[in-house]
Amino acid sequence: MTETRSRAPRHRRRRTALVAGIPLALTSAGVLAYSPLFGDDAQSSASAATAAAPAWATATADGFASVNALGQNGTYGGRDGQIVTVKTLADLEKYATAAEPYVIVVAATINMNPVGKEIKVQSNKTIVGSGTSGHIVGGGFFLGSGVHNVIIRNLTIRDAYQGIWNDKDHDFDAVQMDGAHHVWIDHNDLRHMADGLIDVRKDSTYVTVSWNKLSQDNKAFGIGWTENVVTDITIHHNWVRETEQRNPSTDNAAHAHLYNNFLEDVADTDIKSSYGNYSRGATKMVLENSYFQGVNNPVIKDATATIVQKGNTFVGTSGRNESGGTAFDPKTYYAYTLDKTADVPALLKSGVGPRSSIGTTATASTKAAAATTLTVAKDGSGQYSTVQAAVNAVPANNPSRVVISVKPGTYRELVKVPSNKPHVTIQGSGGSRNDTVIVYNNASGTPKPDGSGTYGTGGSATVAVEADDFQARNLTISNDFDEASHQDIANQAVALRTAADKVFLDGVIVSGDQDTLLVDTAAKDKLGRVYMTNSYVIGNVDFIFGRATAVIDKSVITLKKRWNGTSAGYVTAPSTAAGRKGILIANSTVNGDVSSASFYLGRPWHAGGDASLDPQTTVRNTSLSAAIKSTPWTDMSGFSWKDDRFAEYKNSGAGSGAASSNRPQLTDAQATGQEVADWLGDWTPTAS
Repeated sequence: MTETRSRAPRHRRRRTALVAGIPLALTSAGVLAYSPLFGDDAQSSASAATAAAPAWATATADGFASVNALGQNGTYGGRDGQIVTVKTLADLEKYATAAEPYVIVVAATINMNPVGKEIKVQSNKTIVGSGTSGHIVGGGFFLGSGVHNVIIRNLTIRDAYQGIWNDKDHDFDAVQMDGAHHVWIDHNDLRHMADGLIDVRKDSTYVTVSWNKLSQDNKAFGIGWTENVVTDITIHHNWVRETEQRNPSTDNAAHAHLYNNFLEDVADTDIKSSYGNYSRGATKMVLENSYFQGVNNPVIKDATATIVQKGNTFVGTSGRNESGGTAFDPKTYYAYTLDKTADVPALLKSGVGPRSSIGTTATASTKAAAATTLTVAKDGSGQYSTVQAAVNAVPANNPSRVVISVKPGTYRELVKVPSNKPHVTIQGSGGSRNDTVIVYNNASGTPKPDGSGTYGTGGSATVAVEADDFQARNLTISNDFDEASHQDIANQAVALRTAADKVFLDGVIVSGDQDTLLVDTAAKDKLGRVYMTNSYVIGNVDFIFGRATAVIDKSVITLKKRWNGTSAGYVTAPSTAAGRKGILIANSTVNGDVSSASFYLGRPWHAGGDASLDPQTTVRNTSLSAAIKSTPWTDMSGFSWKDDRFAEYKNSGAGSGAASSNRPQLTDAQATGQEVADWLGDWTPTAS
């Protein structure tokens, strides 16, 4: 697609080598577990029953793609059809252009022939990459008039570039829509194409574009180019970087809702933005909680268009930044929850693009196909109305995975997964981890209803996990104990307690106040490993604590004020047994709306005064806000932190600091022994 309106002067394409997109694990909204494949080729997996479809085959879109309109109730792709795995262009084209519904799993790099080829996808299709192995090179997909109910997901679509930067002769897009409706473009890496990365043209509507990385291109994302004003589109949680124009350009869209996107003009490259978000023609645009870094003319509009801006952040931007007119309320059409603007860069850097596979072995595939799914819904539309009822239904000593799929809603209940029910997954089925909330309000000092005393710290947990091989994803676990109103009782109030091995927390929010996340083990001499990724932990005092070997990776740790409005707290309180690994925070962000220099990174918890313990916290490759004290470790209950194991390595941000006797830093050699893999040992967390 070419643009007729004049734009800023162009430049030549930079000559530096292209860097492959780094597939990072999912952060959540809209994408559930990507299961392993059901076979190694299209014929063998075509017979897989729909009932055994992995979560990505049945998940439905959010935003405008979820709206019931034009005879299509939401966007769910090929979930009603067979699952096929393809590794050749011929097979991909065969199933994508078929009349029947299919879930098409791309398990190889497929080169388009001829270059620029765009496969004409038909309705009722899910085209999804197998982990990070699904690459479409030198072409893309075309969705023509009337094509509907299509999901394109977890793919890398790249390298149709023909050497001409502002290429008006080669209309080679990653995804082009001409008159399509109900389309979901989700968790893809789109880059280095000859024209645009995404084109939504000719009255295409009811489209959601979420959690994609768009980069290394002249034109990122064009919408409209029609005199009609009918397009309804949601664009959220996309990272747009090293692109010049159309970021996006939105022409004559009836409703354009943009939120939680990250537009980045990278310094010291030859690719410079001419503009960011553009509202053209008669477009009505709502632009919320997005982050603009270094972008020229970050937000612009025509005199006839409208933009309502809310909660956006602009850092190092210049030129036009415009708003005006009245738009619309997106919540009239669908529910959604905003992430904090300050969290957007870290959240998207760790969350956009294709998600890693959980394995391709026959054994893993068989287990995934055999998994049992139990549904929970407050409104009675599921098998159970509470999460605990579904847990109770899991047979004792179950040999294989049981997935408890929880529909959106707030579930005010206590949940316990006992030790004799391993291999349980609890996952929210909504478009966001904010949609499904498990919450309760017990505290350590809360009296038990039977009069047998109080709950104690561990007993206060909203969700307690005592079973090995547990997983949670795409939901919020919270303890909303009102500390201000109950100063008369002990106020430790745990949201999530784990006392098991191989606990995988993926794309969740764990929220509380004091003692939010208790990572424990079944006994002092038992190993208990926890891996949390692409998640949030929210709290203030000792809010990540316990004796488990726990990793918090690619996540956001949010500091909050105390009940009385003061800022003070401790991120971690490890209680590690000697000879074991403690708490590792890696590749993450620590921030929050609290006072500068008010929080410690940690202190040693010698539970019960046990001098044999050897508490450990390592914080590495993590961005620390100014809230962190310049002396980030402190003593606890008469035990000196200097007698235990506390260290940092290559942290950044205003709260980081140079090595000193009060701020030990790992050497490069020491750091090689304190990687994520060193904490997890022989366990590789894989979603199932």
